[in-house]
Amino acid sequence: MNPTRGFSFVNLFLILLCIAVWVYEISLPPWELNGFIFQYGLVPAEIFNKPWTLITYIFIHGGWLHITGNMIYLWVFGDNVEDRLGHFKYLLFFITAGVFAGLTQAFVSFLFGNPYVPLIGASGAIAGVLGAYMYYFPYARVFGLIPVFIFLIPVEWSAAVFIGFWFLLQIVNGVLFLPYAHEGGVAWFAHIGGFLIGYAMAMLPDRLKRV
Repeated sequence: MNPTRGFSFVNLFLILLCIAVWVYEISLPPWELNGFIFQYGLVPAEIFNKPWTLITYIFIHGGWLHITGNMIYLWVFGDNVEDRLGHFKYLLFFITAGVFAGLTQAFVSFLFGNPYVPLIGASGAIAGVLGAYMYYFPYARVFGLIPVFIFLIPVEWSAAVFIGFWFLLQIVNGVLFLPYAHEGGVAWFAHIGGFLIGYAMAMLPDRLKRV
């Protein structure tokens, strides 16, 4: 992990908020949990009736692996992006990436999927964080594990290669699973949309300054 100049309390707050919502979720009986997800998750068909769900869906997760994976990525990459942007701007950045990711997935759901399947999870917003990290710190070293058959092979790549490979996987999986989008599953296009807006929000201020 890259060192930071200060304490990234907004990133920590976002992680704790997701965990708190998850703890509340698992305390609910199944029928109440289902209602909670449809009330505060992002249902594309109801996006105009419940626009606040473009934000609330970010903090809801569907399982232990879902929230654990998302929070690890946010913990590893989020603090450096917050350090670069500043606390308040980082919060706005995270929410904006999440909203754009939700809109991207909703658009795909209307065209190819089922607009009544709720979208939940912070992965779209975190994809935005990855996009910004790739722009700000392309040469930072990132340690990860690559699945090869039944083994996990440790690798250490530059952020540009690690995140670029991750983004390529989102595109490939998004295209491959598009015929099955009506069944729900992983929101690949939320990841794609979140990453693109995150990279753009990091890049554009620098480009405008140069102009």
